[in-house]
Amino acid sequence: MIKRTLFFGNPAYLSTKNEQLVVNFPEEDKREATIPIEDLGYVVLEDPQITITNGLLRKLVQNKTAVITCDSQHLPCSLLQPLVGHTEQTERIRHQLNASQPLKKNLWQQTIEAKIHNQANHLLRREKNALKLKRWAKEVKSGDTGNHEAIAAAYYFQNLFDAIEGFSRNQKGVPPNNLLNYGYAVLRAVTARALISSGMLPTVGIYHRNKYNPFCLADDIMEAYRPYVDAMVYEISETEPEIDELNQNIKAQLLTIPAMDVFIDGKWSPLMIAMSRTTSSLYDCFLGSSRKILYPEFE
Repeated sequence: MIKRTLFFGNPAYLSTKNEQLVVNFPEEDKREATIPIEDLGYVVLEDPQITITNGLLRKLVQNKTAVITCDSQHLPCSLLQPLVGHTEQTERIRHQLNASQPLKKNLWQQTIEAKIHNQANHLLRREKNALKLKRWAKEVKSGDTGNHEAIAAAYYFQNLFDAIEGFSRNQKGVPPNNLLNYGYAVLRAVTARALISSGMLPTVGIYHRNKYNPFCLADDIMEAYRPYVDAMVYEISETEPEIDELNQNIKAQLLTIPAMDVFIDGKWSPLMIAMSRTTSSLYDCFLGSSRKILYPEFE
Protein backbone atom coordinates (compact mmCIF):
# COMPACT_ATOMS: atom_id res chain seq x y z
CA MET A 1 0.00 0.00 0.00
CA ILE A 2 1.31 3.45 -0.96
CA LYS A 3 1.40 5.70 2.09
CA ARG A 4 0.52 9.37 1.89
CA THR A 5 2.87 12.28 2.64
CA LEU A 6 1.40 15.29 4.46
CA PHE A 7 3.17 18.66 4.44
CA PHE A 8 2.30 21.45 6.86
CA GLY A 9 3.80 24.80 5.90
CA ASN A 10 1.38 27.04 7.83
CA PRO A 11 0.32 27.31 11.49
CA ALA A 12 -1.90 24.42 12.48
CA TYR A 13 -3.10 22.44 15.48
CA LEU A 14 -2.73 18.69 14.98
CA SER A 15 -4.52 16.19 17.20
CA THR A 16 -6.21 12.81 16.94
CA LYS A 17 -9.69 11.37 17.28
CA ASN A 18 -11.07 7.96 16.26
CA GLU A 19 -7.75 6.90 14.69
CA GLN A 20 -7.78 10.02 12.51
CA LEU A 21 -5.30 12.88 12.27
CA VAL A 22 -7.35 16.00 12.94
CA VAL A 23 -6.16 19.34 11.53
CA ASN A 24 -7.42 22.69 12.81
CA PHE A 25 -6.23 26.03 11.45
CA PRO A 26 -6.05 29.42 13.21
CA GLU A 27 -7.88 31.02 10.31
CA GLU A 28 -11.60 30.94 10.98
CA ASP A 29 -12.51 30.39 7.32
CA LYS A 30 -10.70 27.03 7.15
CA ARG A 31 -12.66 23.95 8.13
CA GLU A 32 -11.38 21.13 10.29
CA ALA A 33 -9.85 18.32 8.23
CA THR A 34 -9.32 14.64 9.08
CA ILE A 35 -7.08 11.98 7.54
CA PRO A 36 -6.89 8.28 8.50
CA ILE A 37 -3.61 7.68 10.33
CA GLU A 38 -3.21 4.23 8.76
CA ASP A 39 -2.86 5.92 5.35
CA LEU A 40 0.12 8.04 6.38
CA GLY A 41 3.77 7.27 5.66
CA TYR A 42 5.33 10.70 6.23
CA VAL A 43 4.27 13.88 8.00
CA VAL A 44 6.45 16.94 7.34
CA LEU A 45 6.21 19.81 9.84
CA GLU A 46 7.75 23.04 8.56
CA ASP A 47 6.02 26.00 10.22
CA PRO A 48 7.39 26.76 13.72
CA GLN A 49 3.86 27.57 14.95
CA ILE A 50 2.54 24.05 14.45
CA THR A 51 1.22 22.41 17.62
CA ILE A 52 0.96 18.61 17.76
CA THR A 53 -0.42 16.53 20.62
CA ASN A 54 1.47 13.70 22.28
CA GLY A 55 -1.48 11.41 21.62
CA LEU A 56 -1.14 11.99 17.89
CA LEU A 57 2.63 11.48 17.99
CA ARG A 58 2.12 8.15 19.75
CA LYS A 59 -0.37 6.94 17.15
CA LEU A 60 1.83 8.08 14.27
CA VAL A 61 4.83 6.24 15.69
CA GLN A 62 2.78 3.10 16.28
CA ASN A 63 1.71 3.30 12.63
CA LYS A 64 5.41 3.61 11.63
CA THR A 65 4.70 7.04 10.18
CA ALA A 66 7.90 9.08 9.87
CA VAL A 67 7.43 12.52 11.45
CA ILE A 68 9.89 14.98 9.89
CA THR A 69 10.57 18.46 11.27
CA CYS A 70 12.28 21.27 9.37
CA ASP A 71 14.84 23.87 10.41
CA SER A 72 14.84 27.64 9.87
CA GLN A 73 16.10 27.06 6.31
CA HIS A 74 13.00 24.91 5.63
CA LEU A 75 15.13 21.78 5.26
CA PRO A 76 14.26 18.48 7.04
CA CYS A 77 16.40 18.31 10.19
CA SER A 78 14.93 15.55 12.38
CA LEU A 79 13.07 12.28 12.09
CA LEU A 80 10.82 10.65 14.69
CA GLN A 81 10.61 6.86 14.44
CA PRO A 82 9.68 4.05 16.88
CA LEU A 83 12.24 2.53 19.26
CA VAL A 84 11.02 -0.90 18.17
CA GLY A 85 10.61 -1.19 14.41
CA HIS A 86 10.51 -4.99 14.07
CA THR A 87 9.49 -7.91 16.30
CA GLU A 88 12.93 -9.55 15.82
CA GLN A 89 14.84 -6.31 16.20
CA THR A 90 17.35 -7.54 18.80
CA GLU A 91 18.43 -10.52 16.71
CA ARG A 92 18.53 -8.50 13.51
CA ILE A 93 20.71 -5.81 15.05
CA ARG A 94 23.05 -8.52 16.34
CA HIS A 95 23.52 -9.85 12.81
CA GLN A 96 24.05 -6.31 11.55
CA LEU A 97 26.72 -5.56 14.16
CA ASN A 98 28.45 -8.91 13.55
CA ALA A 99 28.80 -8.33 9.79
CA SER A 100 32.38 -9.00 8.68
CA GLN A 101 34.56 -6.36 7.03
CA PRO A 102 34.83 -8.35 3.75
CA LEU A 103 31.01 -8.53 3.62
CA LYS A 104 30.68 -4.78 4.19
CA LYS A 105 33.22 -4.06 1.45
CA ASN A 106 31.32 -6.32 -0.95
CA LEU A 107 28.02 -4.64 -0.10
CA TRP A 108 29.57 -1.22 -0.69
CA GLN A 109 30.92 -2.42 -4.04
CA GLN A 110 27.42 -3.53 -5.06
CA THR A 111 25.98 -0.22 -3.90
CA ILE A 112 28.41 1.92 -5.88
CA GLU A 113 28.06 -0.25 -8.99
CA ALA A 114 24.28 0.22 -8.83
CA LYS A 115 24.62 3.96 -8.21
CA ILE A 116 26.95 4.58 -11.15
CA HIS A 117 24.81 2.41 -13.46
CA ASN A 118 21.77 4.47 -12.51
CA GLN A 119 23.68 7.72 -13.00
CA ALA A 120 24.72 6.53 -16.45
CA ASN A 121 21.17 5.60 -17.41
CA HIS A 122 19.93 8.97 -16.21
CA LEU A 123 22.46 10.76 -18.42
CA LEU A 124 21.39 8.59 -21.36
CA ARG A 125 17.78 9.61 -20.77
CA ARG A 126 18.91 13.24 -21.13
CA GLU A 127 20.76 12.30 -24.35
CA LYS A 128 24.13 12.93 -22.73
CA ASN A 129 27.33 10.88 -22.97
CA ALA A 130 27.56 8.12 -20.36
CA LEU A 131 30.32 5.88 -21.75
CA LYS A 132 32.76 6.74 -18.96
CA LEU A 133 30.17 6.01 -16.28
CA LYS A 134 29.34 2.66 -17.88
CA ARG A 135 33.04 1.76 -17.84
CA TRP A 136 33.63 2.98 -14.29
CA ALA A 137 30.66 0.96 -13.00
CA LYS A 138 32.40 -2.21 -14.21
CA GLU A 139 35.69 -1.24 -12.59
CA VAL A 140 34.43 -0.81 -9.01
CA LYS A 141 36.36 -3.11 -6.68
CA SER A 142 35.55 -4.41 -3.21
CA GLY A 143 35.22 -1.45 -0.86
CA ASP A 144 35.52 0.90 -3.88
CA THR A 145 39.23 1.27 -3.21
CA GLY A 146 39.60 3.24 -6.44
CA ASN A 147 37.11 5.85 -5.20
CA HIS A 148 35.02 5.48 -8.36
CA GLU A 149 32.00 6.83 -6.52
CA ALA A 150 33.55 10.31 -6.20
CA ILE A 151 35.07 10.28 -9.69
CA ALA A 152 31.76 9.25 -11.26
CA ALA A 153 29.78 11.81 -9.23
CA ALA A 154 32.00 14.69 -10.36
CA TYR A 155 31.63 13.69 -14.03
CA TYR A 156 27.91 12.99 -13.69
CA PHE A 157 26.92 16.35 -12.18
CA GLN A 158 29.23 18.29 -14.48
CA ASN A 159 27.41 16.79 -17.48
CA LEU A 160 23.90 16.62 -16.05
CA PHE A 161 23.65 20.34 -15.29
CA ASP A 162 26.08 21.51 -17.97
CA ALA A 163 23.67 24.27 -19.03
CA ILE A 164 23.99 25.95 -15.61
CA GLU A 165 27.06 28.14 -15.44
CA GLY A 166 29.38 27.38 -12.54
CA PHE A 167 27.39 24.39 -11.29
CA SER A 168 29.05 21.80 -9.10
CA ARG A 169 27.50 19.56 -6.47
CA ASN A 170 27.87 21.43 -3.20
CA GLN A 171 25.36 21.82 -0.38
CA LYS A 172 25.88 25.59 -0.39
CA GLY A 173 26.35 25.88 -4.14
CA VAL A 174 24.22 27.56 -6.79
CA PRO A 175 20.72 26.22 -7.57
CA PRO A 176 19.55 23.56 -8.09
CA ASN A 177 21.79 22.46 -5.19
CA ASN A 178 19.04 23.70 -2.87
CA LEU A 179 16.54 21.38 -4.54
CA LEU A 180 18.96 18.45 -4.37
CA ASN A 181 19.54 19.09 -0.66
CA TYR A 182 15.79 18.97 0.04
CA GLY A 183 15.21 15.92 -2.15
CA TYR A 184 18.07 13.97 -0.59
CA ALA A 185 16.78 14.82 2.89
CA VAL A 186 13.40 13.34 1.95
CA LEU A 187 15.11 10.26 0.48
CA ARG A 188 17.18 9.89 3.65
CA ALA A 189 14.00 9.83 5.74
CA VAL A 190 12.48 7.19 3.43
CA THR A 191 15.63 5.07 3.80
CA ALA A 192 15.82 5.42 7.59
CA ARG A 193 12.14 4.48 7.92
CA ALA A 194 12.65 1.34 5.81
CA LEU A 195 15.78 0.30 7.73
CA ILE A 196 14.02 0.64 11.07
CA SER A 197 11.02 -1.31 9.76
CA SER A 198 13.44 -4.05 8.69
CA GLY A 199 14.80 -4.19 12.25
CA MET A 200 18.19 -2.56 11.71
CA LEU A 201 20.02 0.43 13.14
CA PRO A 202 20.26 3.30 10.60
CA THR A 203 23.26 4.56 12.60
CA VAL A 204 25.75 1.73 11.93
CA GLY A 205 26.86 1.88 8.31
CA ILE A 206 28.66 -0.45 5.94
CA TYR A 207 30.87 2.39 4.63
CA HIS A 208 29.91 5.71 6.22
CA ARG A 209 31.19 5.88 9.80
CA ASN A 210 31.33 9.54 10.82
CA LYS A 211 30.82 9.59 14.58
CA TYR A 212 28.63 12.70 14.28
CA ASN A 213 26.29 11.10 11.71
CA PRO A 214 23.28 9.29 13.20
CA PHE A 215 22.19 7.94 9.78
CA CYS A 216 25.33 6.29 8.40
CA LEU A 217 23.56 3.17 7.09
CA ALA A 218 20.75 5.26 5.59
CA ASP A 219 23.37 7.33 3.76
CA ASP A 220 24.93 4.10 2.47
CA ILE A 221 21.75 2.49 1.18
CA MET A 222 20.22 5.61 -0.38
CA GLU A 223 23.18 6.03 -2.76
CA ALA A 224 21.73 3.96 -5.59
CA TYR A 225 18.42 5.84 -5.27
CA ARG A 226 19.93 9.33 -5.57
CA PRO A 227 19.56 9.48 -9.39
CA TYR A 228 15.77 9.35 -8.95
CA VAL A 229 15.96 12.55 -6.92
CA ASP A 230 18.33 14.01 -9.52
CA ALA A 231 15.81 13.19 -12.25
CA MET A 232 13.01 15.00 -10.46
CA VAL A 233 15.22 18.01 -9.72
CA TYR A 234 16.30 18.12 -13.37
CA GLU A 235 12.66 18.17 -14.50
CA ILE A 236 11.82 20.91 -12.01
CA SER A 237 14.79 23.03 -13.07
CA GLU A 238 13.65 22.72 -16.69
CA THR A 239 10.02 23.67 -16.04
CA GLU A 240 10.03 26.07 -13.07
CA PRO A 241 10.76 29.73 -13.91
CA GLU A 242 12.41 30.36 -10.53
CA ILE A 243 14.40 27.83 -8.47
CA ASP A 244 16.49 30.16 -6.30
CA GLU A 245 13.99 29.63 -3.48
CA LEU A 246 12.18 26.49 -2.38
CA ASN A 247 8.59 27.63 -2.89
CA GLN A 248 5.54 25.60 -1.93
CA ASN A 249 5.06 24.21 -5.43
CA ILE A 250 8.64 22.91 -5.64
CA LYS A 251 8.47 21.36 -2.18
CA ALA A 252 5.16 19.72 -3.06
CA GLN A 253 6.83 18.07 -6.06
CA LEU A 254 9.86 16.92 -4.06
CA LEU A 255 7.61 15.42 -1.38
CA THR A 256 6.25 12.99 -3.98
CA ILE A 257 9.63 11.22 -4.02
CA PRO A 258 8.35 8.31 -1.84
CA ALA A 259 5.64 7.60 -4.44
CA MET A 260 7.92 7.75 -7.52
CA ASP A 261 7.79 4.66 -9.73
CA VAL A 262 11.08 2.73 -9.87
CA PHE A 263 11.96 -0.50 -11.66
CA ILE A 264 13.17 -3.19 -9.27
CA ASP A 265 13.47 -6.96 -9.64
CA GLY A 266 11.71 -6.94 -13.02
CA LYS A 267 8.69 -4.85 -12.06
CA TRP A 268 7.61 -1.27 -11.33
CA SER A 269 7.06 -0.25 -7.74
CA PRO A 270 6.65 2.94 -5.67
CA LEU A 271 10.03 4.04 -4.35
CA MET A 272 9.00 3.61 -0.69
CA ILE A 273 8.02 -0.01 -1.37
CA ALA A 274 11.20 -0.63 -3.36
CA MET A 275 13.26 0.78 -0.50
CA SER A 276 11.67 -1.72 1.89
CA ARG A 277 12.65 -4.53 -0.49
CA THR A 278 16.19 -3.17 -0.58
CA THR A 279 16.52 -3.01 3.21
CA SER A 280 14.99 -6.49 3.55
CA SER A 281 17.57 -7.85 1.10
CA LEU A 282 20.29 -6.07 3.07
CA TYR A 283 19.26 -7.92 6.21
CA ASP A 284 19.37 -11.22 4.28
CA CYS A 285 23.01 -10.38 3.49
CA PHE A 286 23.76 -9.72 7.16
CA LEU A 287 22.00 -12.99 8.05
CA GLY A 288 24.05 -14.91 5.51
CA SER A 289 21.12 -16.22 3.46
CA SER A 290 22.01 -13.99 0.50
CA ARG A 291 25.01 -12.14 -0.92
CA LYS A 292 23.17 -9.61 -3.07
CA ILE A 293 21.40 -6.35 -2.23
CA LEU A 294 18.33 -5.71 -4.35
CA TYR A 295 18.58 -2.24 -5.92
CA PRO A 296 16.37 -0.57 -8.55
CA GLU A 297 17.48 -0.04 -12.14
CA PHE A 298 17.00 3.42 -13.59
CA GLU A 299 14.87 3.15 -16.72
